[in-house]
Amino acid sequence: MNEQHGAPQWCLETSLVHAGERVAAPHATPSATPIYNATTYLYPTLEELEQAFTTGDGYLYTRHGNPTVAAFEAAVTAAEVGRGAVAYGSGMAALHAALLAACTPRGETAPRPRAILAARDLYGSTTVLLDTLFAARDATVVFADLCDLAIAEAALAEQQPDVVLVEQISNPLLHIVDVAELAARCHAVGARLVVDSTIATPVLQQPLTLGADLVVHSATKYLGGHGDAAGGVVVARTGLLHATLVQQAKLLGASLGPFEAQQLHRGLKTLALRMERQCASAAQVAHFLAKHPAVTHVYYPGLAEHPAHALAATSFGGRFGGLVSCELRGGGAAVRPFVDRLKLFLPATTLGDIYSLVSVPAMASHRELSPAQRAERGISDGLVRLSVGIEAPADLIADLATALG
Repeated sequence: MNEQHGAPQWCLETSLVHAGERVAAPHATPSATPIYNATTYLYPTLEELEQAFTTGDGYLYTRHGNPTVAAFEAAVTAAEVGRGAVAYGSGMAALHAALLAACTPRGETAPRPRAILAARDLYGSTTVLLDTLFAARDATVVFADLCDLAIAEAALAEQQPDVVLVEQISNPLLHIVDVAELAARCHAVGARLVVDSTIATPVLQQPLTLGADLVVHSATKYLGGHGDAAGGVVVARTGLLHATLVQQAKLLGASLGPFEAQQLHRGLKTLALRMERQCASAAQVAHFLAKHPAVTHVYYPGLAEHPAHALAATSFGGRFGGLVSCELRGGGAAVRPFVDRLKLFLPATTLGDIYSLVSVPAMASHRELSPAQRAERGISDGLVRLSVGIEAPADLIADLATALG
């Protein structure tokens, strides 16, 4: 453990267990943060209430802040080595908030989105959000292959964007971004880099330490990890961006509830352990699928044939995430019987749970895109995405073997 600025700097695994907990209470301090379900907070005098409004210290109204939510935000801030975090009711709300904050000129309070450069490989609803909500506000939205630094540099020079948005380990084709190099190129043209790190999690990479300006998580996925609470969180690298997030969150009102915050915070404590198992099991699943005659292609950065395998190996410390995607021989016609025969891999429109899950991107995560848009992104009707859980890998492989048989 190191000391920095008077605060303990633990290893990530330790920080996940303890960060945000045991904030000083008037009498005894509980070992776990309670669920504060009050909508408003009382002060003995009007002067003290006014002081809370003026300084921003203390709690006033649940849309402005909640102790249970604050504990979760503090824990994620520590995990991502950021300056502060704001939690929201869903991952999409968090992404929307991150883009608005990133589009807010330095020193101003209102967002003015002019140009957004986004990775071609994004979650389907993220693409729709950009194409509808932001484009409707006269923002220029351009999609490009930002995994290729030459293409990224050319697009940055041409578009001069305010914001660049990428996913680290993209959904569903598992592309990898060189965050450090991309961040340097973004800052050279005055752009802010937003990284959706839902799939990588802070266990694999901490984008803010590499120069990213904002990191986003759908906490519903790996951070919570148990399929029982929805939420999202944005972590800022600078105090200015964090202050912008806080101010805008009060106006957006997409607040995370205290019950969900407690569930997500509890899940966060075992994130490192779960990811260790999920990454190891996903590697076994990927190697099994790569040799199976019913599978034509496997997308997994841990395989040597993955185009960014070397980058992933150096970026993620030898772990490659808990997702595996594959193309089935027979295309779309083979998907339904395969999924229907699975017993352990549960059909679901999410990922990152302790349970193993199976999803068909053309039917679920990317169904809002047109067939032409999916084809442009390499998402075929025969593509299947597997989210590997914490079950015994031998049982998972046996389940896949039966379904593929």
